[in-house]
Amino acid sequence: MIAYHTNPLGILQLEAADDQVRSIRFVEEKTGPCSETPSLVLLECLSQLDAYFAGSLRAFDFPMHQPGTPFQQRVWQGLLGIPYGRTVSYLQLSKTLGDAKAIRAVGTANGRNNLAIVVPCHRVIGSDQALTGYAGGLWRKQWLLDHEARHANGVRTLF
Repeated sequence: MIAYHTNPLGILQLEAADDQVRSIRFVEEKTGPCSETPSLVLLECLSQLDAYFAGSLRAFDFPMHQPGTPFQQRVWQGLLGIPYGRTVSYLQLSKTLGDAKAIRAVGTANGRNNLAIVVPCHRVIGSDQALTGYAGGLWRKQWLLDHEARHANGVRTLF
């Protein structure tokens, strides 16, 4: 099933199967057929995205799953551990996962995240605090970080 969410960043395409959200990605336009009656999990995802963009939701809890290697799953779990309104560097995330030398692999796994916003890969930045790599575009990454900073007591905390 497919649904779309229009928000300040454009359009998100949501895909669900087996009562789990499998993909949330930015699209330029609604390209696929939208489900006439979205599943309960898509309705919950849409509702939670609305709350996130309104600034009243900090963590998502609807059923979700994205296939990946065991390493990718560890990285994505690591992303879920980054607090709302905070950022970490790729190196710091690598160290948290137990291998500072895996920084490039962590970056690659981060880039393969199919659950934009929900699995917060936008919270990972360069060691020099530069915004680097975001499938939705760096302007969206900046917007998401600023949005979270506004709703996390107004202070953006780096590292």
